[in-house]
Amino acid sequence: MMRKKIAAILTGVFLSIFSMTSVSQAQTAINSGLNAKQQGMVTIAASTAKGDLERLKTALHEGLDAGLTVNEIKEILVQMYAYCGFPRSLNGITTFMSVLEEREAKGIKDEPGREASPLPADKSRLELGTEIQTSLVGVPVSGPVYTFAPAIDEFLKGHLFGDIFGRDNLDFKSREIATIAALASMNGVNNQLRSHFNVGLNVGLTEAQLRSLITVLEARVGKQEADNAQEVLRTVLNNR
Repeated sequence: MMRKKIAAILTGVFLSIFSMTSVSQAQTAINSGLNAKQQGMVTIAASTAKGDLERLKTALHEGLDAGLTVNEIKEILVQMYAYCGFPRSLNGITTFMSVLEEREAKGIKDEPGREASPLPADKSRLELGTEIQTSLVGVPVSGPVYTFAPAIDEFLKGHLFGDIFGRDNLDFKSREIATIAALASMNGVNNQLRSHFNVGLNVGLTEAQLRSLITVLEARVGKQEADNAQEVLRTVLNNR
């Protein structure tokens, strides 16, 4: 009888410890993913890239409520033109303007956030962009496509990485979250998505954060896009 009681007590202790461990592991998994602001970046970028202005409007409200500043969101929407074109970027900015007007009419005061600092005066846009691109990728970028069309190499280095990524009111992690979300929401750009998954890891995004990004995509964009992104990420992780 005594042995049965001891066994029952030990079983209870074991289950309690197991339960606490499971809760702790689950909480760790949650904490290691994207935070609310970063999740907002994913939905804002993806909705802009898809041209889904109704979803974008909701995402903008959610992003502001999660603590994204007005200038952080502006920066994401401006950056999107480099990946999904001026029309969708401009539509996104126009939608954001209407959201801010709506919130102001309700007495909601959103944090403006800081403006970008001036670009360094001692470097050309091309020099700055080359430096940033090399830092993000990990090696100097070259290849047949850039030899064949040197203008695109200059535009990428001088404009995308110099003029845009050189603006310091959005950090590289945030820029990569937005870029990956946009690319994952578009068809036919898996090569670029693969590259930016690698860059995201290079700038300090963790595997857990990238998987969290894909979870947000599945919930807010679609399972097909999320499944494709998951497969691309799997390839990237296997090759690193």
